[in-house]
Amino acid sequence: MSGSVVITGVSVLVPGADTPAALAAGPEAGGRPVAPEVLVGKKGLRYKDRATQLAYCLASGALMDTGLLDEDGLTVPGTSIGVVASSNFGNLDTVVRALDTIRAQTVTATSPMDLPNASSNVVASSVAIRFGLRGPNLMVCNGATSGLDAVHWAATMIDSGRVDRVLVIGVEPDNDAVRRLLGEGRTGLDGGAALVVERAEAARHRSATVRAVYGGYAMSDGIRSCVEDLAGPDRTAPARWQIPQDAASTLPDDLLPGVPRVGLGAGLGQASGALGVLQCAAATDWFDEGGTGPVYAVSGAGLSGATAGVSLLSPTQLVSTPLPLAGSRR
Repeated sequence: MSGSVVITGVSVLVPGADTPAALAAGPEAGGRPVAPEVLVGKKGLRYKDRATQLAYCLASGALMDTGLLDEDGLTVPGTSIGVVASSNFGNLDTVVRALDTIRAQTVTATSPMDLPNASSNVVASSVAIRFGLRGPNLMVCNGATSGLDAVHWAATMIDSGRVDRVLVIGVEPDNDAVRRLLGEGRTGLDGGAALVVERAEAARHRSATVRAVYGGYAMSDGIRSCVEDLAGPDRTAPARWQIPQDAASTLPDDLLPGVPRVGLGAGLGQASGALGVLQCAAATDWFDEGGTGPVYAVSGAGLSGATAGVSLLSPTQLVSTPLPLAGSRR
């Protein structure tokens, strides 16, 4: 698979940063909340949860960035584009509201507009419906590794011949329900990132700009073994690596010594299911500025917990000898 799948579109929306470059530089403190009605218009936003509204903005930005969407609509058949969305808190507020209503009254008191949005796949399915994306549709909600898992599943769909390109969205809201769940004064991200992951041949066919090359994926029981799997049998060291959120002070000094460790800033709020997609978006900016890979993006719940990693290569390596696909083990 290495070298056959590329990233051609990117969008970022978090308070204080609305481009990959601004994200990589560090979002401005006190940035204004994203306003979906300004970015995509008010039509279709009513009765949609915050995560879905944010996902609409991210989807529009990434599709337009790579030329798959213009003012007349999609520029390729909708059947050629799948959707994989990652969010752990996406519709939590809707679910909590419905349960509170049922507990205090009965199910007959719930809003008929709320219940369709109580399904966990609402973000992925709503984006597909809004933009006419009729390829495979998947929602990933499995904790700290969710964002990179979403990138992996997109690449797998493409490599298996299911679809030519996949819109990958990582999004998390910030609301009372999320803050109550997180506790300890923590807040949600209230934003995210989106990528267009595409078959290299399909990207060349439409003369799309390649922002990064997908190098492989690894899943392991800890950060050290995940990094080793990404390095492969040749122990290829990365040029830099995007580290898990809030992990800077706990990473061992002897792990990838001398390799720059890049975090996304403590002021972002809990990125959760959006983290892996944000990491990949930030890596594309480094490539845009002339950096060469590989770049490792690593997400996990702790030093010894479930950890996922993705290796990204610079566009210049698309024509090079492909690297071995990273392993996957538990």
